[in-house]
Amino acid sequence: MRKKIAILGSTGSIGTQTLEVVRDNGDIQVTALAAGNNISLLEKQIREFKPTLVAVWKEEKAKELKTRVQDMDVRVVSGMEGLLEVATQKESEILVTAIVGMIGIRPTIEAIKAKKEIALANKETLVTAGHLIMPLAKEYGCSILPVDSEHSAIFQSLQGGQRKALHKILLTASGGPFRGKKLEDLKEIQVEDALKHPNWAMGRKITIDSSTMVNKGLEVIEAKWLFDVDVDDVQVVVQPQSIIHSMVEYEDGAVIAQLGTPDMKLPIQYALYYPERRYLAGERLDFSTLTEITFEKPDLDTFYGLKLAYEAGRVGGTLPTVFNAANEKAVELFLDRKISYLQIPEIIQKSMEHHKNISNPTLEQILNTERETYEFIKNRW
Repeated sequence: MRKKIAILGSTGSIGTQTLEVVRDNGDIQVTALAAGNNISLLEKQIREFKPTLVAVWKEEKAKELKTRVQDMDVRVVSGMEGLLEVATQKESEILVTAIVGMIGIRPTIEAIKAKKEIALANKETLVTAGHLIMPLAKEYGCSILPVDSEHSAIFQSLQGGQRKALHKILLTASGGPFRGKKLEDLKEIQVEDALKHPNWAMGRKITIDSSTMVNKGLEVIEAKWLFDVDVDDVQVVVQPQSIIHSMVEYEDGAVIAQLGTPDMKLPIQYALYYPERRYLAGERLDFSTLTEITFEKPDLDTFYGLKLAYEAGRVGGTLPTVFNAANEKAVELFLDRKISYLQIPEIIQKSMEHHKNISNPTLEQILNTERETYEFIKNRW
């Protein structure tokens, strides 16, 4: 029997690789897709995978797509209502949330209420609303399967172990393109420099986040919710070769790790077929040529965005939303060449200092906090 999936963010990096996994396996049916503005690629996906429902964020783009695919048996919808339709579509069993930003929260909530399994690649959902999402998933008996490479590695390393005996999580980081540099070295960094990741091919925003180590900070907070631990039980370890994707340490001192080549299709496929493992084409680790795996402590003075993430994760409430929203806006400004590279963590810090925290926020308060943070930054930078 074919698995039926819907994908939010089908034209992005994770979305396109998810469709590669679908293509390679041949026994998954894509029932619905949602994308932002890349309707040329979306049209190709519609013609190949034949979903019955497609959502496009902007209404005018949806109208254009509708004209392009009028020969296909597909319904085209738009806006947040369209995303919610895709998330709750009756035919689908698994929702892959590969959309970027807090826009993913409401569709994830509604998908859980519709009893879909969630293959989660949208960090912001748990970073800002983990206290709402995880209890809701438990209430509706839904699995949340991590698609992020590091969280998938943790999840895989916990298989067969005793969750109650978990001592800490060792979350690995490549260190990004500026590993070993100090603040003084980063003053003149340009957009092109920050987009050169040494190991992974990713979207523009996540590549910048990796270079600042803010991405690792978001992953620390996400791990807190996914694995029910305190943020201080998540230790970041810099592992420059990106061979160990993360580890768990048990109470008796045993450390279990997941290793592999840097390929996002592995965690995507693992989430879609869990608990089954399947053949995946691609490079394999060759231990006869692998000369070393090295480890370092993260430099929290230079990459203090990571330190700010720990602070936001400890305090909780709406502070992680401020951390996330301030970073989103700062990265956007940097990519538009309106601020310098070192202003990214500065903007996050100033936004967090300005904010009056709400300890147990509703979804409306979370979204209001996002808007207020954007407004604060708009008026200052």
